[in-house]
Amino acid sequence: MSTQTRRTQEERTAATRKALLDATIDCLVEHGYHGTTTTRVVERAGVSRGAQVHHFPTKNDLVLAAVEHLARKRADQFIEQDLGRLQAAEDGVGEALDLVWEVHQGPLFEASMELWIAARTDPEMRPHVAALERTVTAGIFDLGRRLLGDRVDDAEFRGDIYLMLETIRGLRLLQFVHPTSPERTRERWLRTKSRLRLIAERHIA
Repeated sequence: MSTQTRRTQEERTAATRKALLDATIDCLVEHGYHGTTTTRVVERAGVSRGAQVHHFPTKNDLVLAAVEHLARKRADQFIEQDLGRLQAAEDGVGEALDLVWEVHQGPLFEASMELWIAARTDPEMRPHVAALERTVTAGIFDLGRRLLGDRVDDAEFRGDIYLMLETIRGLRLLQFVHPTSPERTRERWLRTKSRLRLIAERHIA
């Protein structure tokens, strides 16, 4: 009986944490970092203020944990789904570039951008955001290592991967300043992709 009770308590704890983390991501995307308050989060999550403070004492604890939670989910998807997709692709380079572009769409990137902006003027948050970004980038390198082996550790190759990531992030940020239609966005991406392909194919023998 006690084992069953303990399991139920653990499940409830996990459910509460997940509700808080998911609600935080929604608030970051919808309201931005400064508009994401703990009051908004607990209302959206449907939990008590006391539960939020118990699991995540401060707002920064909450938002950092939420983005890390989403990043780890995305990393798991890399391994479970995307690796097979790339291994089966006829155009491996093109598929890999499309995959990295897709990673920079949706709530993970948008929530991450809110933390980047907040970290600019918050020295306490800055090292945590930097560590989170290193985790996300490491996941991309890990996927590359599974596909290409030790070539990924070559200094020139790594430099070109960073260049591709920086280009894609810049293009994605442009959408915040100059939002446009999906068709125009895709046109921009295909133009960029064709140039990034030239860089990537130098390393694929």
